Amino acid sequence: MMLTFGQKIRELRKAKALGQRAVAAEVGINFTYLSKIENDKVDFAAFPSEETIRRLAKVLDADVDQLLLMAEKIPDRIRRRVLERPEAFRLIAELDDKSLDRLVETIRVS
Repeated sequence: MMLTFGQKIRELRKAKALGQRAVAAEVGINFTYLSKIENDKVDFAAFPSEETIRRLAKVLDADVDQLLLMAEKIPDRIRRRVLERPEAFRLIAELDDKSLDRLVETIRVS
């Protein structure tokens, strides 16, 4: 089962043994907002900005690209690359999981 963005934030926070108030204070958000994020109670309009997600990633020692993607926000460097080579990304998007895994493994080896 894939975690939601909020579940991932909670998991990362607990792994660092940090309370919501401590993380919220470091990120510069209200702890009740962090609670809503963690419980997936934030609607699209109130969803964390890219900057807030970047600050969360820093405080929680998390992969910023992974968090941005989980929040359905495309990191700028990935967006630029897709716009430069849409045909390549269209082909990748059409691969089944097994083929995509082979492609990723080939890229890692080279």
